[in-house]
Amino acid sequence: MNNPGRVIGFVNAAHFIDHYSMLIFAAAVIVMGPALGMAYSELLPYATPGFVAFGAGSLLTGWLGDRWSRRHMIVIFFIGIGASMIAVGFVQTPLQLAAALLAIGVFASIYHPVGTAMIVSYADRLGREMGLNGVWGNLGVASSALVTGVIAQYLGWRFAFIIPGIATMLLGAAFALTVVHEDRKGTKQAAAQARVAKEDMWRVIVALLIVVIAISTTFNAVTVALPKLFAERLAGLTSSPALLGVIAAGVYVFGAMTQYTIGQLLDRHSLKTVALPLSFMLAPFLYLAANLSNLPLILVSIGMVMGAFGQVTVNDAMVGKYTAEEWRSRAYAVRYFVGFTAAGASVGLVAWLYQQGGFATMLHAFAGLCLLVIAAALILPHEIRTKAADAA
Repeated sequence: MNNPGRVIGFVNAAHFIDHYSMLIFAAAVIVMGPALGMAYSELLPYATPGFVAFGAGSLLTGWLGDRWSRRHMIVIFFIGIGASMIAVGFVQTPLQLAAALLAIGVFASIYHPVGTAMIVSYADRLGREMGLNGVWGNLGVASSALVTGVIAQYLGWRFAFIIPGIATMLLGAAFALTVVHEDRKGTKQAAAQARVAKEDMWRVIVALLIVVIAISTTFNAVTVALPKLFAERLAGLTSSPALLGVIAAGVYVFGAMTQYTIGQLLDRHSLKTVALPLSFMLAPFLYLAANLSNLPLILVSIGMVMGAFGQVTVNDAMVGKYTAEEWRSRAYAVRYFVGFTAAGASVGLVAWLYQQGGFATMLHAFAGLCLLVIAAALILPHEIRTKAADAA
């Protein structure tokens, strides 16, 4: 038997690495451009195949997690993504860069359908563990901007990929040695924790699809664009890549706090009760950020990040609550396939909107998209808790 606390600890670390690895390029591209002789808008689209693979690969990895072994898939995740990060540090051409970033995306696609399902299986309190798991992912986002900025400034952008790659492979070896292949039969999380009336299930599916597409696209756009947005709009405060990374990390800390808080609320209240007020956050903050700079931009960015990361926790909890153990990885695979495929398209969309009218145009466009999140929260039905959930 695996120790639940140990398994959840490794899975949380994997969530940290998953988001960290996917966003190193977003922070490093600022200094990579001059080194490779390419503009920001020319270099950024090379990340698109990796982000598409991040979502598309989840269909296969989720299926393998259910039918083969979630433990084995996480071992492959650690070793594969670590080796891919190291490979980026040795690229010499844009084509090699695209291939290495694609490899990161392929291995990164393992985590969400497999790791999130493991969290649900081993969790005593689903909302709390989902919230904490979200915090680890958020810290990966925050640390990526911070650590990449510092390493790129003092050691060069190549080491910003190589050092975390080595650390990830070592962590993978520790996971392989201390966690065994799991037997999930008879786990107390095997049943769904909540349900809705059969005639209302279409409302859950429609709401989930709308929110997943809108939030995944916006989430990815914000996390990809924030380092460059701060580099442009915080010029009155600093131009240091390291300090800009510290500011971005500080903003993301508020997102982490929000995910933990939302997780706690989901253990006490229904999804609709939590999701509806949260849905009103993103659109106004995105709209306000379009024309702000310096300290006002930092404050509004905190609101953007809180809204986006809080919604991610709601989406993950929704799938965890309404699905049974035997096909939970596949349910998460569909959720992340839709979400991350849409998110992958957002990288090219950010570059295109930036060319059309800078960040003002980009932020206004995503503010409009997030109005759909309010509509989705409104159509969510009320849930009926199961006996298993009440006993947990």
